[in-house]
Amino acid sequence: MMTLEKKMERATILLEALPYIRKFSGKTVVVKYGGSIMINNDLKHQFARDIALLKYVGLNPIIVHGGGKEITKWMDKLGKEAEFIDGLRVTDSETLEITEMVLVGKINSEIVSLINREGGKAVGLSGKDGPLFFGKKHESPKYKKLGFVGDITNVDNTLIHTLSSDGFIPVISSIGQSDHFEGLNMNADHVAEAIASSLKAQKLVFLTDVKGLVIEKKLQVQLSSQQAKTCLKHPDVKAGMLPKLTCALNAIKNGVKDIHIINGTIQHALLLELFTDSGIGTMIQDNH
Repeated sequence: MMTLEKKMERATILLEALPYIRKFSGKTVVVKYGGSIMINNDLKHQFARDIALLKYVGLNPIIVHGGGKEITKWMDKLGKEAEFIDGLRVTDSETLEITEMVLVGKINSEIVSLINREGGKAVGLSGKDGPLFFGKKHESPKYKKLGFVGDITNVDNTLIHTLSSDGFIPVISSIGQSDHFEGLNMNADHVAEAIASSLKAQKLVFLTDVKGLVIEKKLQVQLSSQQAKTCLKHPDVKAGMLPKLTCALNAIKNGVKDIHIINGTIQHALLLELFTDSGIGTMIQDNH
């Protein structure tokens, strides 16, 4: 049986969350879902519960996901060797078919199902739906071999607005298309940043496998965009963090208010970052 002290502790936690719930009610939060959280069953269920809760307390969560590890796993199963150039997956027509099958048919539908089981109303989308976003193939000689890989060029957020205002939670995979309606494999960090920018979201949250931005073994809890910009050249900002930090700065430049980089393997990481005084990761805000 729960003691009175434990009950009072829970009440204190709820009261700590109240000003944040009030402040962010009606605001849009774009969450880039990735890392180990996508392959750990307990974390997947907790994430779905947390997203449903965000919607119930008045926020408008939008989820963007990739799924690189799962794509590679299925390529191995199907006897297709994965090849990368500067971290980008070489995507011929067969690889694109596998990628779309995994992202849209497996991962996206699983996220939607988990959120719906927790009482949310999630809807699965890709860039082809609506259409939601377009991209352009990499054309430089260095990247020509990448095939059906592109950078996002344009977002039409009409469908997101419609679904979100009607109480739904959009879950968006990073499969897009070109102006010629060719399918394109896109970087999910870039897609999340472009969607958050188009919506002028209150927050863009990157769920990762690390604590946040760590410089000289110290977690950077809160940074201005100018401070974050100086970190780009620091030797501690390596391959995995560099694109996220670049996306963060682009999003702020385009009107997103707050960027969070947090460890998604911590239980209820989203709630702890958004609704507690101390948070658990790195928050970047505009200088003003």
